[in-house]
Amino acid sequence: MDTYRSDFLQAMAARGFIQDLTHPGELDALMATGTPVPAYIGFDATASSLHAGSLVQIMMLRWLQKTGHKPIVLMGGGTTKVGDPTGRDSARKMLSDADIQGNIDGIKQVFQKYLTFGDGPTDAVMVNNADWLDGLNYLAFLRDYGRHFSVNRMLSFDSVKLRLEREQPMSFLEFNYMILQSYDFLELNRRHGVRLQMGGSDQWGNIVNGVELGRRVDEAELFGLTTPLLTKASGEKMGKTADGAVWLNADHLSPYAYWQFWRNTEDADVGRFLKLFTELPMEEIDRLSTLQGAELNEAKKILAHAATALCHGEDAARDAAETARRTFEEGGIGENLPRVQVARAELEGGTLGLLAALVKAGLAASNGEARRQVQGGAVRLNDEKATEPTRMIEAGDITADGVVKLSMGKKRHALLVAE
Repeated sequence: MDTYRSDFLQAMAARGFIQDLTHPGELDALMATGTPVPAYIGFDATASSLHAGSLVQIMMLRWLQKTGHKPIVLMGGGTTKVGDPTGRDSARKMLSDADIQGNIDGIKQVFQKYLTFGDGPTDAVMVNNADWLDGLNYLAFLRDYGRHFSVNRMLSFDSVKLRLEREQPMSFLEFNYMILQSYDFLELNRRHGVRLQMGGSDQWGNIVNGVELGRRVDEAELFGLTTPLLTKASGEKMGKTADGAVWLNADHLSPYAYWQFWRNTEDADVGRFLKLFTELPMEEIDRLSTLQGAELNEAKKILAHAATALCHGEDAARDAAETARRTFEEGGIGENLPRVQVARAELEGGTLGLLAALVKAGLAASNGEARRQVQGGAVRLNDEKATEPTRMIEAGDITADGVVKLSMGKKRHALLVAE
């Protein structure tokens, strides 16, 4: 369908969230009735924070709530023990129950920023599929639900087929993931009246199986919606940088570093990212998308502010922008630059080399990478170019503020703080 009546699907289509839909006309009619429709997205608890690669899904849930519907956040306390094989060449690391619960506790902090939780008709609810998966009777489950799945068809879905085409082994444990995700949809319909499952386009096979299982077992009318898999214009995976994942929890990545990630968006991505990751009106996004040259940098700052405000709050977004201004425009030391505590004796004693300092500050992954950056002229120490890889940090390098400022390129900075 090119046009939709429901506010939710109108917003999703206009902002580029929709890849595929099951029964779009029927879903649009359901979403347009004025009655809140519960919909869910699942997140496995493989780390204690989500990263920017999950933001498309998080923003979908936020728009769902803003347009009068009920978001269900499904934490995969059960499916994390199995591991989603989608897009992977090897099985995920097995986590203990305690590890999984710790990860769920960390991920909760992310969703509390984006959604309103409570008992109201459109308030978000977080549930854990371990509540029903942990107690399954294996034989009864196979008898009641396994018979609805064709192995031939399961092998045809990308989550399985691509793994096998790459001649990478898949355990029977992982092969079960598709059935368990389908069963999640059935249980959520029974427990919470969920009618819609959403996810990335790589989840299409799993979602379609859930829609069909609900129809076959309970004669439930369920729907699926997937988003395009998101990559940057350069082809890099969204949510990743050379330094690692762009985490959404402040204890994993500082708000300043998060702001910088969005400020450094490639020119070709600005308009698309404004649609997906902010709530700016479409008219304003269309205007910003036409900017060129230096003016486009202002659009990137608007993107950085809006995305950071959603994730970390308005104050953190303003502080990050001010830190960037002081650091780049005034050549000073912004208060919110990433800081690493280092023993004063180590900084003053001439025992910490420049290469090790760059690694300690998180600006390089290894001494080898740090050496290449120094030799390439990309490293500055207290805003002065550092060209000798063998240089040591000394007492004279500590500023009056008690810090040593390290920079790599024009946009990456960190402070070693004497303690």
